[in-house]
Amino acid sequence: MSLLGRDLVFDSLEKVRVITERLNMAQSRQKFRSIIWRRDLEFSVDDWVAYELELPLEMAMVHPMFHVSILRKYVDDPSSTIPLKVVNIEENLTYEEVSVESFDQQVKILRNKEVSFLKVL
Repeated sequence: MSLLGRDLVFDSLEKVRVITERLNMAQSRQKFRSIIWRRDLEFSVDDWVAYELELPLEMAMVHPMFHVSILRKYVDDPSSTIPLKVVNIEENLTYEEVSVESFDQQVKILRNKEVSFLKVL
């Protein structure tokens, strides 16, 4: 049985109505879930939160701002502090990597290519 003329139009309109209804239900579910998980963030002066980076002059070409939506409250942990080394960054934002010691090498075979892993100290 083939659909011709008027039947084809009514069938198409019915399918569009069903699709629209399902999209509205999905949007409603997503909105409900976002309201449940949304939380207001409050920051005080002493919190370790920043949204503008203070970059050295060598990195003046890098944009210092990032979107507020990725802010998370930072809880200071002294063990997470890493001492900084001077890294010479070129104007095209590249730098020279110097490995100290490599102690393991593996090759992982995927379906159509090989990926080489090298552990460097």
